[in-house]
Amino acid sequence: MMKRILTASLSLALAAFSAACAHAQQVEGIAALVNDYPITTVDVRNRMRLIIASSGVQPTPEALARIQQEALRSLVDETLQLQEAQEFEVEIAEAEVDAAIGDIATRNGTDPADIENDLAASGIQVSTLRRQLEAEIAWQVLVGGRYSNLIRISNQQIEATLERVAASASEPQFHLAEIFLEIPVSADQEMAQERAIAVMTQLSQGAPFQSVAQQFSDAPSAANGGDMGWLLQGQMRPEVAQVAQALQPGQLSRPFRVPGGLMIIALVDAREGTTAIQFDLAQINLPTSRVTDDAVATLERALSRITSCEGIDAAIAGIDGVFSSRLGQISLDSLLPQVAEPLSGLDEGENTGLLESASGRQAYVVCSRTIGGPGVPSRADIERQLRNQQLSMLSRRWLRDLRRDSTIEIR
Repeated sequence: MMKRILTASLSLALAAFSAACAHAQQVEGIAALVNDYPITTVDVRNRMRLIIASSGVQPTPEALARIQQEALRSLVDETLQLQEAQEFEVEIAEAEVDAAIGDIATRNGTDPADIENDLAASGIQVSTLRRQLEAEIAWQVLVGGRYSNLIRISNQQIEATLERVAASASEPQFHLAEIFLEIPVSADQEMAQERAIAVMTQLSQGAPFQSVAQQFSDAPSAANGGDMGWLLQGQMRPEVAQVAQALQPGQLSRPFRVPGGLMIIALVDAREGTTAIQFDLAQINLPTSRVTDDAVATLERALSRITSCEGIDAAIAGIDGVFSSRLGQISLDSLLPQVAEPLSGLDEGENTGLLESASGRQAYVVCSRTIGGPGVPSRADIERQLRNQQLSMLSRRWLRDLRRDSTIEIR
């Protein structure tokens, strides 16, 4: 994609960009000072060129002004990140940046040499891309080193997420992409809205969502072009789920508020829910020929003592005619309604109590409960998602504190 953008449309875009810069008669100098470290006007223009090249936006005068603001904001944040890396003696080797460029090339179906050659041929210093990647890698190392060991994802958090997923298991699934625009606590709300308008303008002009997300989004998914993958309703924030349900595949939302900022989502695709709650069940049977009031009462007392499938045989031992069997994995929607209904809310080790049927009395014990089907996250997936959410929040908070405590002079 990078190569195609550069070779197909960048020449016209950069021509317009250069004309606009010449028309503005920009004077070379210092655009900003970050703790006395200079960001030059050359740095800003190089970053603007990279944004235009990678996002495919049309460099109208209005767009250029907004791209300039975005370029300067990014450079300020990256400078703060690299200064913090220096403070903690975190050094990023050239080979790590090379590997990051290799990842970009792989995602775009090209090779690193082509990316670097095309950038250089289009008047974009390769160092511009390398500095951006160096800051990203350094910040990941810093955030991971500072917070990874402090984050604890409890079983209760995982179970709560699993419950939400289970509740929406049969509902439609959404393949989403996101652009998250952070609003720092001290930020001007109007400025944040202008930034969102700038992003929407670029998208409406035909800029690829993936490219715009890579350059402008503050979410961790920016590295993947904003791709969030397939999500169940239970995995999304309520406000995101509400917006996603109103979109058709290929449509884009307007910016909407979420905790910490504004979000824009694109519905890549949708599909009907193909997930199902799966139970590993054991059945306890009391045949019709052995049903008496005493037998039923004795079996009910035994059921109250059962806390796992391993304890079934010991609990029912000595009850005349009662036997158990393992049914294995069964989908909830494949069971008869009179069995599915009492089972639906049960967790591992719980049972339905005695149910009456033509063949006697039965009770069903849940040996395990899982959610099956495409797009269903495992416990490890959910733990990773929750961990990444916390890391992202802590990362934004740390960068916000750096902005607040630093001396930043915009010229």
